[in-house]
Amino acid sequence: MLQHPQIDPVAIAIGPLKIHWYGLTYLVGFLVGWWLGRLRARKPWSPITEEQMGDMLFYIALGVILGGRFGYVIFYNFSAFAADPLMLLRVWEGGMSFHGGLLGVIAAMFWQARRLNASFLQVSDFIAPLVPIGLGAGRIGNFLNAELWGRTTDVPWAIIFPGAGPQPRHPSQLYEFALEGVLLFIILWLYSARPRPTGAVGGLFLMGYGAFRFIV
Repeated sequence: MLQHPQIDPVAIAIGPLKIHWYGLTYLVGFLVGWWLGRLRARKPWSPITEEQMGDMLFYIALGVILGGRFGYVIFYNFSAFAADPLMLLRVWEGGMSFHGGLLGVIAAMFWQARRLNASFLQVSDFIAPLVPIGLGAGRIGNFLNAELWGRTTDVPWAIIFPGAGPQPRHPSQLYEFALEGVLLFIILWLYSARPRPTGAVGGLFLMGYGAFRFIV
């Protein structure tokens, strides 16, 4: 049985400016995804060029942040939003939704596909192997924030999380980091190393993510 380290969620504080670890995990996910995307853009079958990867990252990041925030407010905290609509803008208070972020990314990919004169499936096949990087980074952020813990257990690596009572629990954030982040990235990166039928890489991502999320 282990104790959660209870890390201060604020990584850097300069006067009123506070940079949270969770925000830094997003930044790492975007930067690594951009770098790997430039590597993928060098493939002869890539629908985008290295130079276009910057614009792609911008719209994907916009989709993740706006979609994730809007999804959290609508799906999980709508009553508070109805009473105080400005809470949508107070992102420093926390609250992001994977479902909303996914919808935001899909909208961004549709927009980029239209701008690049490519099909949506071509763009999604290009982006899919990069997504696990962001998912894995986000799960590390969840662990640092001591949120989204699993159910109670007596396994030797169980962790007592602050705010979750005295019972040790599964560190499900780390399970998801390993499966949805590391393992899914390896599978997709290797599978997409050569040309595949249009839609196959994106389809494999959906199957892999769904299966790993169900297992956890």
